[in-house]
Amino acid sequence: MYLSRFFASRLTSLRTTATRATSPSIARLSAIRAQLSPSPISPSSYQARAMSVPSTMKAVIVEKLGGPEVLEFKSDHPVPTPQEGQLLVKNNISGVNYIDTYFRTGLYPSAKPEILGREGAGTVAALGPGPNPYNFKVGDRVAWMTTGGYAEYTAVPAAKTVKIPDEITDEDAIAGFLSGLTVITLAKETYAVQKGDWVLLHAAAGGAGFLMTQVLKSLGAKVIGTAGGPEKVALVKSLGADVVIDYRSEEGKDWVKKVKEVTDGRGVDVVYDSVGKDTWEGSLEAVKRKGTIVWFGNASGPVPPLPLQKLSPKCVKVARPQLFGYIETREEFEFYVNELFGLLKSGQLKVKIHKVYPLEQVAQAHTDLEGRKTTGKLLLRP
Repeated sequence: MYLSRFFASRLTSLRTTATRATSPSIARLSAIRAQLSPSPISPSSYQARAMSVPSTMKAVIVEKLGGPEVLEFKSDHPVPTPQEGQLLVKNNISGVNYIDTYFRTGLYPSAKPEILGREGAGTVAALGPGPNPYNFKVGDRVAWMTTGGYAEYTAVPAAKTVKIPDEITDEDAIAGFLSGLTVITLAKETYAVQKGDWVLLHAAAGGAGFLMTQVLKSLGAKVIGTAGGPEKVALVKSLGADVVIDYRSEEGKDWVKKVKEVTDGRGVDVVYDSVGKDTWEGSLEAVKRKGTIVWFGNASGPVPPLPLQKLSPKCVKVARPQLFGYIETREEFEFYVNELFGLLKSGQLKVKIHKVYPLEQVAQAHTDLEGRKTTGKLLLRP
């Protein structure tokens, strides 16, 4: 509004000056004055930094710890202002991840009130002030990773934002983004999976497990997956898993025994365990001598304090990684993102979207996720 009035006033002034400049000398003087006077901000220059953005937006706020009922939908939350090093993104899609429930319940501490959601895809609506080292432009279609995804707009760090290739939709990008980067780093850095390794993967039909099964098979691993129910078992088998154990079945209740049978009593080379409390002891039993256990989630609750003596008899190595430790630098982030997008574009890695929920139904999304009623990725449409 201000810029429109400014340009209109300026145009009127110029027309008046032109009308009065009836002699060549006056015309030349007017031209000189125009050159010496500061130029107004041009519309094209302004548009390079921002597009039209409302003052309020839809968002989901968490003000206190608790169950899904503490996810409070608001339609008049202030739109954030991007600071130096940030972009303002108008979200088209946001991801729901199990880690969001940890911040909601207080398992992972975080300041309240807060907006949950650690990834999203959309359009750059504004650039923060200062340098633009990654050459983002207003209108770019991007995927980002930070916090604040349960909202129409998010101010995101440019260093953790990337342009989405034309061949990949926003939905597929986020269905594979945080989860995909997680599983690739787990399989290549936490424990470097080799061809022929026996791998036990818990929750193999979940958002991360669905992708992890594919990544493990692409590396030549022999995969034993656990899942709950015939439908999930069939899904994991379709991804190429060598053995799938239904832990809800009578046979699957003693899944450690089944793992030992499959591996001729030796145990697996590595366990990837995102379940935590319900599986940690079994994971220790199922891993081979000199094997590795990777705990990377707490779907059933956190692993309790672990006596180190438990690792001694089989010389077991354990790891508790997090994705951001592997992508701290821009170079690391771009390396793994390029690998992920390459797999998605080639079709070597396929995503599965369980459901796209309207932002207003985020509490239902959390209920479904925690109730283990989902396969693949849950997304939100702001």
